[in-house]
Amino acid sequence: MDTAPTTGTEATAASLGTKVRSAARWSLINTMVMRLGNFATGIILARFVLDPAAWGVYGVAQTVLMVMLAANELGVTLAVVRWEGDVRSFAPTVLTLSTISSSLLYLGIFAAAPGVAGLLGSPEASSVLRVMCVCLVLDGLSQVPAGVLTREFAQGRRMVIDALNFALSTSVTLVLALQGWGAMSFACGAVAGNLVALAGCALAAPGYLRFGWNPDQARALLRFGLPLAGASMLSLAVVNADAMVVGAVLGNVSLGFYMLAFNMAGWPVRVISEAARRVSFAGFSRLADSPKALSDGFGRALAMLVTFTVPACVLLGALARPAVELLYGSKWSPAAAALPCLMALGLARIAAELTYDCLVAIGRRRSLVLIQALWLVALVPTLIVAARTGGIASVAAGHVLVAGLVVLPAFVLALRRGGIATRSLVRACAWPLLGGVVMTVVVTMLRQRLGEGVLALCATSVIGLVCYALCVLPSRRLIRGSLPRHSRSREEDEGVVTTAPTVPVLPAQENQPAAPAHER
Repeated sequence: MDTAPTTGTEATAASLGTKVRSAARWSLINTMVMRLGNFATGIILARFVLDPAAWGVYGVAQTVLMVMLAANELGVTLAVVRWEGDVRSFAPTVLTLSTISSSLLYLGIFAAAPGVAGLLGSPEASSVLRVMCVCLVLDGLSQVPAGVLTREFAQGRRMVIDALNFALSTSVTLVLALQGWGAMSFACGAVAGNLVALAGCALAAPGYLRFGWNPDQARALLRFGLPLAGASMLSLAVVNADAMVVGAVLGNVSLGFYMLAFNMAGWPVRVISEAARRVSFAGFSRLADSPKALSDGFGRALAMLVTFTVPACVLLGALARPAVELLYGSKWSPAAAALPCLMALGLARIAAELTYDCLVAIGRRRSLVLIQALWLVALVPTLIVAARTGGIASVAAGHVLVAGLVVLPAFVLALRRGGIATRSLVRACAWPLLGGVVMTVVVTMLRQRLGEGVLALCATSVIGLVCYALCVLPSRRLIRGSLPRHSRSREEDEGVVTTAPTVPVLPAQENQPAAPAHER
């Protein structure tokens, strides 16, 4: 039997698929190792060293830092991942813009630190904020070489860099915390880790820490970077609005409990979502010129993420109080009140982040800005009312309410306008969500019957996971790969291959050096 010849497009797509799968494996290993290390370090600090008030002070500084990181380089370094052509031709201009903007932003934060900390209900966080935000400048310097590594799917080298970052930042944090430095130990650890990350990125992608200036390139970079920097800042403002509200309305101690619950809720979100996002944007960008391939690829990626996230969310949500007390001790048990809703929020965030990357890859920047703005406008008043009426549990519930009723429907509409069929989204999520409902019922019933001992919790978890696995078996073919084999479009079948214009479309900010352990 004759074998049909392989077209250039199919060969390119096959090569892309190989790169994406390899990068995804390295990224998943990297993320899992780093998160396990963060998990162990956080337990040590929370259980034996720090109290909720100190954790809350750190939370204020970390929240401000995360929001500022979204715009510290004006979005221009993200062109390194997306723009066609020789990166070295425009990298010097990118580095110059990034360094200038991050340095100016740090000077502003340094001057405003007392006022910002006081506004968020933690005046004592001022000095911590000033030290921690040195990471803004280090992040700005590292963005170009880090972007090159992402562009080349070099996740093996990224793993080495992140491991060095983690080792140094965690060591500094633990040593200083044991000596009584409190929240300042986090700030010093973050700076030390980002220093070694900068050095690692420079060595892994040599020749890219070179300054230069081209006015035409600068205008093009700002024209495309600023809108997405604004969208990224809105996105991080949304993620961190709850911490700001809790700190300002309920104080440091409540913020400490909330931060612990938020970090626990972030375990499955970060492990799975971070691994996917390090390759998803680059993969979606390569498929942006083929609507059929893009729709199939997004559906598979979503199915994979949701399938592997749901069981972790169900277990931590249904077993919130015994999980918190077992890992961190009884003094942290108030954190369990917010955990169930935060797990549901984590699932919504995974879907939102993947959608964000897809919409950026196909150039729908305006939709992203509008959705993020809508999210923030709806969220802030909801959280303020929730904090004043019901504490941290109500804040978490308010977050889920806004995400479910406002944000996810808006993202679905934006995807539909971008060519992603709604039925593919339903197909990707139906079996995992059904399995999650069944698993929740089973775990809740078994917890009531078997109790909360360690062996009982282990048995409950195993039985719940088995029930979930049975429910999602029908979707196993869909989740075998995060990106599909490239199927030919109708135009290709007719012998016409269209190519997307090489317009520099920038992604959500992803190339930040890893934050220290126990990050929000």
